Amino acid sequence: METKGNSSTPPPPDMHKSPADECVGAEEPQQQSLGRLDGSHDKMDINIHAAQPDGTSATFRRTPTQSGTKLCGYLSKQGGPLKAWKSRWFAYEEKSCQLFYYRMAQDINPLGKVDLSRATFSYPLQGEEGTFHIQTPERTFILKAANRDAQMYWLQQLQMKRALYREQQAERQSMPKPDNLTVESTPSANCPADFLPVVKTPSGLVGEEAASLPAPGLKSPLNMSIKHPLIELQNTMHSFRNRQSQEIRQSVFHIDDPNVNQKTLSSKTSTLAVPTSGSSQTPESPANAKCEDLQKNHLSTVSQNRKGYKEKFKPLDLDTSRLQHEKLSLAEEVKAQKELVSLLHKVLEDAQLEKRTCAQFLAAEGEQERLELLRHGERRAAELRDHLESLQQENESLRRDLNQRDSHIAELQESVKLLMHKNQAKQEVILKLSEKLAACGEDQHYTNGLETETFKQLTLENEHLKDDLKAYKTQNQYLNSEIYQLTTLWRKSSEQEQSLIVKCAVLEANNCQMESRYLGILQKLLESEELNPEQREAIKKVIKDAVQADLNTVIKLNPISDYDEYGFKIAIDYKVEDLKLLSKIQALEIRSQNLLNHEECDGPLLARCAQLLFGRPEAELSSSTEMKRLLRTGLPREYRVKFWRFMIQIRTKSIRERHPNRYQDLCENSRTSPHLVPRQIQLDLDRTLTSNQHFSPPSSPMIQKLERVLQAFSWQNPTIGYVQGLNRLAAIALLVLQDEEDAFWCLVVIVEYIMPRNYYTKDLLGCQADQRVLKDLMSEKLPRLTAHLEALKVDVSLITVEWFLVLFVESLPTRILFKVWDAFLYEGIKVIFRYALALFKYREEDILKIQDSAEMYQYLRIFPNTIADGRKLTSIAFNDMNPLPMKLLWNRRGVHLERLHAEIKELENLQKAYKAENVQCKDKELDTLASEDEEEV
Repeated sequence: METKGNSSTPPPPDMHKSPADECVGAEEPQQQSLGRLDGSHDKMDINIHAAQPDGTSATFRRTPTQSGTKLCGYLSKQGGPLKAWKSRWFAYEEKSCQLFYYRMAQDINPLGKVDLSRATFSYPLQGEEGTFHIQTPERTFILKAANRDAQMYWLQQLQMKRALYREQQAERQSMPKPDNLTVESTPSANCPADFLPVVKTPSGLVGEEAASLPAPGLKSPLNMSIKHPLIELQNTMHSFRNRQSQEIRQSVFHIDDPNVNQKTLSSKTSTLAVPTSGSSQTPESPANAKCEDLQKNHLSTVSQNRKGYKEKFKPLDLDTSRLQHEKLSLAEEVKAQKELVSLLHKVLEDAQLEKRTCAQFLAAEGEQERLELLRHGERRAAELRDHLESLQQENESLRRDLNQRDSHIAELQESVKLLMHKNQAKQEVILKLSEKLAACGEDQHYTNGLETETFKQLTLENEHLKDDLKAYKTQNQYLNSEIYQLTTLWRKSSEQEQSLIVKCAVLEANNCQMESRYLGILQKLLESEELNPEQREAIKKVIKDAVQADLNTVIKLNPISDYDEYGFKIAIDYKVEDLKLLSKIQALEIRSQNLLNHEECDGPLLARCAQLLFGRPEAELSSSTEMKRLLRTGLPREYRVKFWRFMIQIRTKSIRERHPNRYQDLCENSRTSPHLVPRQIQLDLDRTLTSNQHFSPPSSPMIQKLERVLQAFSWQNPTIGYVQGLNRLAAIALLVLQDEEDAFWCLVVIVEYIMPRNYYTKDLLGCQADQRVLKDLMSEKLPRLTAHLEALKVDVSLITVEWFLVLFVESLPTRILFKVWDAFLYEGIKVIFRYALALFKYREEDILKIQDSAEMYQYLRIFPNTIADGRKLTSIAFNDMNPLPMKLLWNRRGVHLERLHAEIKELENLQKAYKAENVQCKDKELDTLASEDEEEV
């Protein structure tokens, strides 16, 4: 009983606070700080700092969009089977971004809640005044405020609360992104979007004043909640207990401070000073004048006190701001250093773990312990697979959430379009009515004859249309604000999804690397001589199971498929029995490299292509040093077609101008004279690019296009007709250019313009000369490798002749193959020499370790397909192989052609001499036979 009448005494710890208590408690520090402006400066400073929980002054933290009062108040909610309006007390909870609603402000248990983190807000234009909707993924809440101003205040505040919560969640749950991912920054959710002016707080409808007023519609029988009888009973008991303890603890809305009363009086006078639409007083009334005087006196006193405070503490504010700036910079530096230290700790831990594992493996006394270490590695791999599966499920859930949001945004955009069409139609009606009124004004006789009632009716309709137009504009601005915020949320979700995709790709690449290391350790164990026969058989069985396992059974959490963008199969299918384990290890390394390079940022390369093609059609491009560098780097798929067409048109411009319908005429000739088409074309169609899904089925449209292109070329160049290898060149041209005629001219450019003469003839004279040139270059640039191959009596031309004839098709991975073709179509045959030398340089150390000629031939056939680092290969080709001028190649080719011609001429002379000798022998045999017959006769 000693605390009677003391409103500042805190409630007992076992008593709960109602939502109205929280609303009032949020205002008390500010009311105390305003009531003590005339006190000492020290107390004022304490009050101002106490007003903010983060320790900063309210002068620096205050923004126009923030409010000191908690968002709460009475609203009417439509619900129940009768769709009746029930008065409910709504209070916003910032931590969970939820809007709780109660039957009364004094209740302690809510009747329900509305999750605002994924909600959207709208209001119908033709509905009741103050009605608005809150749409969540679960249901739609229909609420109604007291008037239109309160409605717009609630909508604007809910928007800002939702945006603030989303930004806080993003800051708390932000995950570290990989270094190779650069995400474009988006504007934050609370970036000022001035679609609507800030709505003033409606007095008496929200906050403390609304809580102190009686609940509207409390005595109505429809205001009871049928769904929550237990909660109704608990709230009733709580209010009954509060009445019994009223002598101990007064109402939370009781304020006994005269300064607060004075502030309330001033707020009431300010409210009265502004006339509303439903008020009958005028600004000239004496009551309003008196209220204005009281308000001006109070505001002048507060402004003078604040001015004096600012003048005295101006230097202190400057020092404080400078110290805060230094504190923030130091905090950022400390945070960066901590991240660096943590990263170094992780690297050190990984190195120590690897070191301990190797030490344990080497220090193990028996083979049983080593096998146990291997089983531990297998269990670790299984745990990583389980972790990948959980990340996949999380990625799928995020993707479904993103699809739902995309559909919601599409629905909102459709509704906005409908509203815009409707608004435009109404504007047209307004224009027509305005023209009618203007015509009425011009025609004085018609205006005089118009009846007064009709004129008034038109004027009234015009006023209504203006009101509707104003309402539509307001609604349009609100919907623009809602779309802006939803777009911001969608961008953040997309960034999170992209980050998860990259993380999954990195995890899968690490898994492939660990599996390849595991297989390498098994291979070394198998080669060890210390194993007994049982252990050797066990390791052989493990290796056999690992080799037979298909790479496609590995869980893939990234968007990389089994086929690349042009339809080639990524996984390599090795058919050599002796190298199956080596092939499996190399395939794992290739997949790991592809996964790590899949998210590679091609932004600078795309920018360079766009800058080179800016404002220019394909026919107006010109050769330049920048284009040469760009083609050596490799073109993006988006621009490869344009550059290839340019390089083809430059070489075939004259012949295409003379014969514009050349391809159609050749196709017609092959159709009318099918007996003149080489039969070898039909035999090679089914053997073209068997690893590509576009050419694998016999009935594929690409097969038919390829047949027409090859038949047309056989008519275009009858001296060559068709030789094996042209089918693969035409197939690559079709995959890139997608047009039959362009692919035909690409084949013509390669055979007749770029490659030397006699390259695709029956004797392959030009190709033989180039093989000898390649051997000369290898002896100069790779002397150790050349000596090793000569010691084993290995002829590399048996392998490299196919590289030159089909331009590395089906010999290199497609990611590197198209880079080679980009530079080849621009620079010519010397690109093939550069890459052939670069391939041997890339694997020189591995080739030098092979000591058997049969194994050497097997390795030379498969090793180009095992190269995963295209950048390194390109660097070797165009940097390490320099100098390699075209003039040198032409001179050496000419020398070897003369030698080949001399060898062919000598061979022809030997053939002629053999034939002449053979004829003489036959004549002698005939004479002998004749003489024998005569003797018999």
